[in-house]
Amino acid sequence: MISLENSREGLCFKSMDSECHKIADWWVNNTVDHENGGFWGAIDNADNPNKKASKGIILNTRILWFFSEAARHYSDASYLEMAKRAYHYLTEHFDDTVHGGVIWELDFTGGPISGKKQTYAQAFAIYSLAAYYRCSNDDNALAKALSYFDLIESKTIDLKYGGYLEAFSQNWDYIEDVRLSQKDKNLPKSMNTHIHILEAYTGLYRASDNSRVANSLKNLLVLICDTILDNQTYHLRLFQNMDWSDMSESYSYGHDIECSWLIWDAVTALGDPTLMERYKPTVLKMAEICLEQSLGDLGQVCDQYTFVDKKKHIESEWWVQAEALVGFLNAYQLTGKTEYFSACEKIWRFTQEQHIDFTNGEWSWFAKRDRTKDNEMYKAGFWKGPYHNGRAMMEASELLKTFSSYSGGKIHAMAN
Repeated sequence: MISLENSREGLCFKSMDSECHKIADWWVNNTVDHENGGFWGAIDNADNPNKKASKGIILNTRILWFFSEAARHYSDASYLEMAKRAYHYLTEHFDDTVHGGVIWELDFTGGPISGKKQTYAQAFAIYSLAAYYRCSNDDNALAKALSYFDLIESKTIDLKYGGYLEAFSQNWDYIEDVRLSQKDKNLPKSMNTHIHILEAYTGLYRASDNSRVANSLKNLLVLICDTILDNQTYHLRLFQNMDWSDMSESYSYGHDIECSWLIWDAVTALGDPTLMERYKPTVLKMAEICLEQSLGDLGQVCDQYTFVDKKKHIESEWWVQAEALVGFLNAYQLTGKTEYFSACEKIWRFTQEQHIDFTNGEWSWFAKRDRTKDNEMYKAGFWKGPYHNGRAMMEASELLKTFSSYSGGKIHAMAN
């Protein structure tokens, strides 16, 4: 049995819920673009908006997903209003009414810059629209999500080798540069796109109970666990050629632990005991390897391990700690092994000390110990929304409630 004081530092559902509200408050108070609609495209670490920054579909969908889930989770009308704002901006500016799907990037006024169809972006649109439907009961949102599902299934699947291809032109033709970002390899298939299709289809199935979505989700589980996951090392292969030959140059610890709990979330949504029995060992082995290999000197989950220098990089990004918190709590729930809970305590302490801005709100991209003048990044921007940390707070809160009893200001976490 583990006892924790119910304080800001304690790993308990009350601290998770409290931080989630603080995250939401920061986004409500700092990100709404009242001049041009939608949300500012970037906000720096001093909370100053860049009013001329472009607006990306990933940021908009992550805002939509978070506030949709928070509105449903906490029954908060102000969160629902934020979700509605993000939903209408998506459907009015990012939705491609000619070719289908969502486009990649707009200028600060809402005019199109890039019509590129990144499969990853279509997945986030599905994920967020399904969440919005569940909080709003807006049938148009579910219909739109299902239409994007149809596009992914009809336009992006590799019919010869299987899996989903990375990117296309606005009218779904071939393009040479399919990279998701400049730091990614220009290859036709990636782990990152597939695990985010997994989470999108999981959310869509919960919203729709659609049999076609269920079948695609089951096929995707097989693909991820048998092909993308290296079943010798239990790390994900990051980049692949068309024939699935591995071109990876590193392990990504954050993606490994994120994928472990996303797999379990998918089989839980499907509600099939046979699938749970089949995939539980994989989920736990991924968490076990991550626990053994990824931790840094302060208990943080490190960024990556690179093959060329055979080095574990100890830098910490905000999203890695968020996903590790959920992944290890999930492993603790499934096993009762206290080393997972202890790891979460250290991760949460590190996150509070190194990432969370308790003065102004939100989380910094890099840990304080890893920041330099040139790499501080931003609190909100093209790749940073309230999705990783906001989701982690809600997921962790629910997990803690399932194996905890609250009494007299203390949390008692019981092994299953």
